[in-house]
Amino acid sequence: MTAYIIRRLLILPLIMVGVSMLIFAMMQFLGPVERSALYIRDFPKTQGQIDAVIKRYGLDDPFLVQYWHWLVGKEDTVTGKTVGGILRGDLGFSRTGREPVIDLLKRRLPVTIELALVSMIPIITIGVWMGMQAALHHNKPIDQAARVFAILGYSFPTFVFGLLVLLIFYAKLGWFPPGRLSTQFALEVGRGGFTNYTNMLTVDSLLNLRFDIFLDALRHMVLPVVTLSYLSWALLLKVTRSSMLEALRQDYVTTARAKGLSERVVTNRHVRKNALIPVATIAGTTVASLLNGVVITETIFDIPGLGSAAAAAALSLDVMTMLAYALFTAVLFVSVNLLVDIMYAVLDPRVRLG
Repeated sequence: MTAYIIRRLLILPLIMVGVSMLIFAMMQFLGPVERSALYIRDFPKTQGQIDAVIKRYGLDDPFLVQYWHWLVGKEDTVTGKTVGGILRGDLGFSRTGREPVIDLLKRRLPVTIELALVSMIPIITIGVWMGMQAALHHNKPIDQAARVFAILGYSFPTFVFGLLVLLIFYAKLGWFPPGRLSTQFALEVGRGGFTNYTNMLTVDSLLNLRFDIFLDALRHMVLPVVTLSYLSWALLLKVTRSSMLEALRQDYVTTARAKGLSERVVTNRHVRKNALIPVATIAGTTVASLLNGVVITETIFDIPGLGSAAAAAALSLDVMTMLAYALFTAVLFVSVNLLVDIMYAVLDPRVRLG
């Protein structure tokens, strides 16, 4: 097991170098004016200013030289200070956020993490449970109802389902509003008496012993969590059901039943563990998508997370923010794939020999 994990960890840096080179290569399609946002906040306007910026920051250097400067930083020929360098946390300046991209990520990412943490629990547990129940009751009413549930989930685009629940539960009933907090509590949080330890309202409200703010924050998260959960349940239900049905038809299951083992023992010891291998892939991808910021859901429910920031950057052609978002996405999915590979080895020891 240890050797398997070490092999995967050794491959990780090579993958990250390749991904980062690909992302940086995309920047080369931009002109030096756009790429200057890596180092300066205001775009040069005259040709003389453009030429000065190109020379000052080496924007006409060979590709590998520019890539190295992008990684570790570039010495400013005027001030002598090192500027840029993603390994130093300098990702350029965000025009939409009017702040350095790294500060934008620090402010927006905890909001997305909070939504992801609250959403992933019902998504994985209920989605897998429904798929297992559908498989164990194959062609029975439970299975038929689960299949209809999954088909409806596939049929609803995210923005349609999100707007529908917003219309019913907020516009009509007034139960669950969008945003992160009610106006009254938002003013209290912004006045300074409330300490933001993590920028996650549910966590910070508990640390501040403000249970009223905690309940209000949870109330505002109900609709986005329901939207994310329902649309993810459909996929997890279908994959889990298919995997379970395939495992139930295997010879080792027939042998276990012939030995007189109870159906519960057969399911828990022999079926479930083997059926969860493909489910782990879908669950890992789902978690990564949540942590990456769900653009449509955050936009519909007015959640100032990473996804809504990426949407605003795309609409404004904010290149530096979009490239930082792409880099974050790459790092996230590569890391999650590594964790999924390790999960494979835990579920199926035969994988460790590969």
